[in-house]
Amino acid sequence: MDHSRAPVLEALQEFRRRGDVAYGPPGHKQGRGADPRVVDIVGMDVFRSDVLTLNGLDDRRQSQGVLSQAQELMADAVGATEAFFSTCGSSLSVKTAMLAVAGPGEKMLLSRNAHKSVVAAVVVNGVEPIWVHPKFDAERHLAHPPEPEDVRNRLREHPDAKGMLLITPTDWGTCADVRGVARACHEFDVPLIVDEAWGAHLPFHPDLPAWGMDAEADLVVTSVHKMGGAIEQSSVFHLQYDRVASEVLKQREDLLGTTSASALVYATLDGWRRQMVEHGRELLDTALARARRIRAAADELPGLRVMGREIVDEGLAADLDPLKIVIDVRELGISGMQAAEWLRAHRHVDVGGSDSCRISASITHADD
Repeated sequence: MDHSRAPVLEALQEFRRRGDVAYGPPGHKQGRGADPRVVDIVGMDVFRSDVLTLNGLDDRRQSQGVLSQAQELMADAVGATEAFFSTCGSSLSVKTAMLAVAGPGEKMLLSRNAHKSVVAAVVVNGVEPIWVHPKFDAERHLAHPPEPEDVRNRLREHPDAKGMLLITPTDWGTCADVRGVARACHEFDVPLIVDEAWGAHLPFHPDLPAWGMDAEADLVVTSVHKMGGAIEQSSVFHLQYDRVASEVLKQREDLLGTTSASALVYATLDGWRRQMVEHGRELLDTALARARRIRAAADELPGLRVMGREIVDEGLAADLDPLKIVIDVRELGISGMQAAEWLRAHRHVDVGGSDSCRISASITHADD
């Protein structure tokens, strides 16, 4: 496929070139009605690119095939059979994926170290959760993903379960044995959904942990806004095999998703895919080198402990994303929350996460 193409961006560019006058939403009319004080801060191009998809881009009523072309390119780029864009973030994508596998009253295996979206999906979908407990790291006070045998045991106990949802990488960068869990699920002929919100970058460099599609997962949800280059709320479903029907997934997404999808989200997803195919290896090479330098510098500072591949060597996790810099600060006599507050107040540095023990920072291709 021609990955130099970016169909959504090209359609948006053509819409702007034509100068169409639209008598439907958005009401700001490509920024002409926007408050100048708002434009001064966010820029006119945000409004000029905020186009309803039917305005010469793509729409269920008068499709130009723009979005489907962009999704086909995304699937090809990451080795999926199909890919679908979502403009409501992976929080909604996870709910959609779960609803495509299990309905009200049906059982589903869920990692107990779940994101809010998973718990919300249990409430909204009415599924019966069968919790699979993570591996608890007593020394670090940290939960790592569950192991294949944990999943296999729960499936033996609940052979009527409809599937499994696995969270990997965790917020702290620790990774599951996705292939092992997938094979455990497939022994019982049920699909594995991977909430890989923190893993959109994984397909694009061999030194990163295994990507869910390569590791035999059936359905993978990624948040491109987290570790990729698209704007907030950018999410993608990736699908392979036949345990989850693509038409069912599309219907569930249509049921839960917005009817006013953001062209800004679609366009940045499209552009990020092109960037990664053309330059991803080089950009991630640089990010990995930068992360190694940061780890080495932090390790030399008194009172700081950087989490590294020792967790893999100790059998606590299958892998670790090296672009997640996780630093234990307990030896300083403070909590991670205190460290995060101090960094923000005194150094204008916002870390990605914190808890009672540590802080974390996500390094992407965009950091300098």
